[in-house]
Amino acid sequence: MIVSIMKLDPALVVAFGLLIGNKMISKGQFIYPVLLLIFSCHILKYPDAVTDTISAGQHLSNSETIVSAGKMFELGFFIPGNSRNYYVGIWFKNISEQTVVWLANRDYPLTASAVLSISLDGNLVIRHGKIIYMVTDITSNANVSATLLDSGNLVVRDEKSNILWQSFDFPSHTFLPGMKLGYDGENGKSWSYISWKSADDPSSGNFTLEFDPTGEKRVQISNGDVMSWKAGPWTDDSNVFDFTAEMGSYMYNFTFVSGFNMNYLTYDIYRKDIISRFTIDVTGQFKQFLWLENEWTLFNSQPRQLCDVYAYCGANASCTNVSLPYCSCLPGFGPISLEGWNKGDYSRGCSRKTDLQCGNDTNIKGEGDGFLKLSNVVVPKKELTLEVQSFGECRSSCLSDCSCTGFSYIDQNCSIWTTALINLQQLPADDIFGRDFFLKLAAADLGTRKGTGNKRKRSIIISVTISVTILTSALLIWQVRKKKQKRKGENLLLFELSVSPAPTKNEQSEVKGQGKQKKEVEIPLFSFSSISSATNNFSASNKLGEGGFGPVYKGRLLKGHEVAVKRLSRKSGQGWNELKNEAMLIAKLQHKNLVKLLGCCVEGDEKILVYEYLPNKSLDFFLFGSKNIFILAWGTRVRIIEGIAQGLLYLHEFSRVQIIHRDLKASNILLDEEMNPKISDFGMARIFEGSKPRATDRIVGTYGYMAPEYALEGVFSVKSDVFSFGILMLEVLSGKKNTGFHQSNFLNLLGYAWDLWTSSRPLELMESVMQDSSFTNAAIRYINIALLCVQERAEDRPTMSDVVSMLSNELTVLPSPTQPAFSNVRSMVDLNLSPSKPEICSANEITLSVLDAR
Repeated sequence: MIVSIMKLDPALVVAFGLLIGNKMISKGQFIYPVLLLIFSCHILKYPDAVTDTISAGQHLSNSETIVSAGKMFELGFFIPGNSRNYYVGIWFKNISEQTVVWLANRDYPLTASAVLSISLDGNLVIRHGKIIYMVTDITSNANVSATLLDSGNLVVRDEKSNILWQSFDFPSHTFLPGMKLGYDGENGKSWSYISWKSADDPSSGNFTLEFDPTGEKRVQISNGDVMSWKAGPWTDDSNVFDFTAEMGSYMYNFTFVSGFNMNYLTYDIYRKDIISRFTIDVTGQFKQFLWLENEWTLFNSQPRQLCDVYAYCGANASCTNVSLPYCSCLPGFGPISLEGWNKGDYSRGCSRKTDLQCGNDTNIKGEGDGFLKLSNVVVPKKELTLEVQSFGECRSSCLSDCSCTGFSYIDQNCSIWTTALINLQQLPADDIFGRDFFLKLAAADLGTRKGTGNKRKRSIIISVTISVTILTSALLIWQVRKKKQKRKGENLLLFELSVSPAPTKNEQSEVKGQGKQKKEVEIPLFSFSSISSATNNFSASNKLGEGGFGPVYKGRLLKGHEVAVKRLSRKSGQGWNELKNEAMLIAKLQHKNLVKLLGCCVEGDEKILVYEYLPNKSLDFFLFGSKNIFILAWGTRVRIIEGIAQGLLYLHEFSRVQIIHRDLKASNILLDEEMNPKISDFGMARIFEGSKPRATDRIVGTYGYMAPEYALEGVFSVKSDVFSFGILMLEVLSGKKNTGFHQSNFLNLLGYAWDLWTSSRPLELMESVMQDSSFTNAAIRYINIALLCVQERAEDRPTMSDVVSMLSNELTVLPSPTQPAFSNVRSMVDLNLSPSKPEICSANEITLSVLDAR
C-alpha cells in the first residue's frame, strides 16, 4: 500500500502518513479514506475533463471548448486568420488545419473576452461586456442544454430530449452531410449558405449558395441581385446534380425532397471514415473538399475558372486564367485597396487614376478623352446595344456620353458600357473567340501610349501654356486653382479621420461684426469618383441599410478606416435644402453624443453625406431588429438614455445655435463600439431662437414620436423633442416599439405604460428585459421621468435640463405625471390631420441592418 501511495502526489503522501500514524483509525477503516483520496487524485489530475454539452448554469469562456462524443467536432471561441476579433464557431476536431464549419455570431464580432452560456429563459447567449447576444430565439421554461453532435450539429434540447433548436437550421458557409440546401416556404425556413468576406473576416460576404427560388430543381450562386452560376437540373434517375457527377455516384448519397412550397437537397457519405465538406468560398466558387494525406484536397469547384466568377476581380479590372496574378487593373486604373490587392483580395476592384474630361470639365494639355484598344478579350457584362451604321458612329456615341466607359463594335453591332466594367477577361493570344474592346481614358493616361508623332505638337502647346502662365497674375492663378479644386472635390480615400471640420475665424468671434454676414462652417467637399471607389461602386455588399431618403453604404479608406456614406435618392423628398441644412448644422455642432459629419459631395444629381462609421449600428437594431436577438443590460440602457439626454441638452441650450431635432427616434440613434449613443440625421432639424413655440405648415417627422401640438397644429418647440425623447425612453426601458404595439386591451406602448403606472404595476413594462431585481427602484424612477416627458400639454413637460438633473440626481423628488398624449389612440395615422398641413414621414433608418436570427 505504501508503494502505491508513493506514486501519488507528494502532498497526498503526507496526508496518508498522517492517517496511518493516527492509531485511532483501524485497518478496516483506513480503506475508505484511501479510496476517497485516490478518486480525488484522479479528479485533480484531470480538472479540465472535456464534455460535449453546455448545461444550464455552465459558462464557456474564451479558453474553453466542448467536443462531440466521438471527437469529430469542437465548439468554442476562435480568432480567424490575422483578425483580432473573437467568434463562437464549430470546427473539425482531429485534423491539423483548423477548419471552421459554422459560426454563431459571424456578423457580430467580439473585441474582448466573452462567455457562452444558457440564460434563465433557456436561450443560448453570448455575454460580451454589457451586451447579451442571443444565439437562439426559443421560448421554454424547461431545463435545457446544448449538445454538440458528431455530425457537427449543435442541438438545444429540453429535459425530455425534445429538440428546440439546431445549428443545422442556420448554416453559415459549409454544407456538411445531413444538412439541407433549399427552402421550406410553408414554415418560413431557408437553408442557404453565404461566403466569408475574406480569410480574416467570417462576416457575410458577397456570394450566396442557394436553391433556385423559382421552383426549378437547381442549385445556384448569386452575388447580390446577379446570378453568377447555376448548376444543371436534378435528375431523378441518377439522383445527382451535374456538379457532383465526377464522384457523386459512388461516394455521396444525395436525396432531393420536394413538396408543397418546399424544395431542399441533403446528402450523406457511404464511407463513414471519409471527411468531406462542400463550401461556398470567398472567391465565389462552390468547392468540394476531401481530407486526404493530412490536407484538404480540392476535387471540384463551380464555376471551374476564377475568371468566370462574377466580379471576382472587382470593378475595372482584367482577369486571366493562364498566369498569376489572375487579376490586374485596367490601364489608367489603380487598386482601390492596395493592401487587399497585395493579399490577393481583389473584390474592391480599381478606380481611375485621372477623371475623364467629360466628368470634370477640365482640359488636360489641350487634349480630350480618348480610347485604348484592348485586343482579344471577353467583353464586360451589362452592355447596352445601340443602332449605328459604322465604327466611327459607335465611337462618337460613347465619346459624347459622359457615363460611357468603353465600347465594342463588330459586324455593325455597337455595344457600350455605362457602368463599372465587370468581368473583362483577357484571353490567350491563340484564342479565336476574343473581341476588341475600346477603353475610355483621360488624355493624361493615354499620353504615354500614343506614338511620337504628336510630341512636337505637345511641345508647342506646353511652351505656349507656360508663356501664358507667366503673363497671368498670381492672384488669378490662385483663384482658378481654388475654383477648380472646389469643383473637383477632395479624395475621400486619402482623408484623415483625425481631421474634423474646424470653425472659421468668423465663428470663433461671433459677437464681432454683427452687421456683416457670417461665413458658414467649411466642411470637406469630396469627389464623387473617390466616394464611389471607397464604397466599391456602391456595391450591395457594402450597403448598411435603406432609409426614406436613400441608401447608406459603408466605405473604406486607403488606411483601412471606415466611413458611412448616405446617398440621397433622386426620388427622395429630401433635396439640396435638406442636405445643406443637415451638413451645415452638424458641422456647427461638436459633442460626443452627436454623430460627426466628415464631409459631403454635390456633383450633378448626386447629393451625398459622409459620416463617421459606428460599428454597432443603430439603437433600433438592438431594440427591435432581427427578432430581438440582443438583450441590453440595465447599465447599457441607462448609459444610452443618459447619453441621448446629454446630446439633446447640448442642442437645446449649449450649442452655438439652439437646434430642435424634430425627428428623434430609435433608428436615428447610432451606437459606437462602447455602446455610447450618438444622435444622427439632422435633415429635419431647425434653428430655434427665443422661447416661444413656432408654427409651420410643413410637418415632418415620424409617426409615433411626434408631439400632439406638432402633429395636429404644426406648433413645435424644444418640448417637441422632449416628447420624442420620452417615447424613446419608454422604448429603451421596455424593449417594445410604440407604433405597431400588440397587447390585448391596449392600442400603443404609451397606453400600456400609463395603465401599468396608474395600476401601481410599472415594473411589468420591463418583464422581458429586467433580469436583475437590484435595479427595480431605478427602473420605476426612469419610467416616471419618461411619463413626465410625454404629457399631453407641452408646458407640463420638463426641459432637457430638468430631465438631465432628474436622471443624475436620485434625491430629486419627482412629480406625478398626468395622462400622456395619444395613450388612447391607435397611431398617428388615424388622426385627422388638417389637409392644409401635409405630413412628411421620415423613415430614414440609415444604419438599419438585417441579421438572421438564430
